[in-house]
Amino acid sequence: MNDDGGKAFDPVDALRCRDDILQAMFWMRGEGFGEDADTASLTSFLALDESLLREQLDILVEEGYLKESGGRFRLSGLGAKEGGRRFADEFSGLQDMAHGECPPNCPHCAGVPRDACVHCAPGEEPAPVGTRR
Repeated sequence: MNDDGGKAFDPVDALRCRDDILQAMFWMRGEGFGEDADTASLTSFLALDESLLREQLDILVEEGYLKESGGRFRLSGLGAKEGGRRFADEFSGLQDMAHGECPPNCPHCAGVPRDACVHCAPGEEPAPVGTRR
């Protein structure tokens, strides 16, 4: 318990929860699931402790990332911007092109076996065009 009688949450868990809320609401809006959400739908979607979620929703409202009306929460302009940034950061590795998705004249994939392709073996530099590994 904290000094005011409320439940004390690990600060890292609280921060992750705020990230998850912003990312989820950004994604939900982008996928057409609606502009707003209530605590119940966010709890089931994010599989978080409900009291942690409620506490973090209140903090996000106080900080200007969310707007609350009648128990429903909506991203503010700041929240949409930050949610989009966090979503992009979280999933950036999944958005890279894979072998075969390049244009036909890609200098990195032309004549390169799949296991040596810079797109299929992240972290490796491509071989100069016209050379073999």
